[in-house]
Amino acid sequence: MIHESSANIHGDARGCGGRLRDARTAAGLSVQEVATRLRMPVHVVQALEEGRWQVIGASVFVRGQLRSYARLLGVDVEPFLDAEIAPTAPVELVSHSHAPRYQRLMENMGRRAVYVVITAAIVVPVWLATRSHFSDVAPTTASLDAVPPEAAMPAQGSPLPPPAAPSAPPAADAGPYVASLAPPVNRSPAAGKLVLDFGGESWMQVVAPDGTTVEQGLMRAGDNRTFDLGAGLRVVLGNATAVRVQQAGSIVDTAPYQRANVARFTVSSDGSVTPAE
Repeated sequence: MIHESSANIHGDARGCGGRLRDARTAAGLSVQEVATRLRMPVHVVQALEEGRWQVIGASVFVRGQLRSYARLLGVDVEPFLDAEIAPTAPVELVSHSHAPRYQRLMENMGRRAVYVVITAAIVVPVWLATRSHFSDVAPTTASLDAVPPEAAMPAQGSPLPPPAAPSAPPAADAGPYVASLAPPVNRSPAAGKLVLDFGGESWMQVVAPDGTTVEQGLMRAGDNRTFDLGAGLRVVLGNATAVRVQQAGSIVDTAPYQRANVARFTVSSDGSVTPAE
């Protein structure tokens, strides 16, 4: 609360205070009775009648209490208020602190840098963990037995190389050799086997018909697993697009058994693949 000094509050007993005292005496009221009716302390009523405004406080309070006293006695004191009590001046707020412009710019840049670091710390790990889920392009491999055209055709004028000695025919079930970063895997699994080749990180669970977990865990790129189908298996593959499933030498398309890139299917003992219940 801000109190005005007595130098800004003018008044004497011959003005408002005198008129109120004379009106109270004419009405036959005591100071105590007036204080009770106005719910004011007795010393405040006496200060109003004697013109001691500084005892009451700021001029806005003095004006309010004088008007309340005047209404009680039916006296008009408005003509005396401006002459005796200085009008209330608004409080002027002055700022005593000033931040230089370069300091404000540095603070703004610092806050933005913090936001960028926090956003990167959240977004980058999520993107690295999920980017393989959105890649539908299968990795391409190059056959090692393919001969480049420039190597197959001898230079003009050079003698033709002697014919190569005949080699033994390849086995019927041997496939072509391919260049790949993945470790070598068995490309022709035996009948009655389920082979899982992992081209990326994937969670795997294989359960027997009796509910026993055969194997489960997080597989890494390049891992492969082989399971016997003699008893039938129930398989769950997370990040299914990164897993190649082979059954009896044939690749199984897991797209019909996927939901949200998670494949669930059952391989019976006879090799048939059905959706998992």
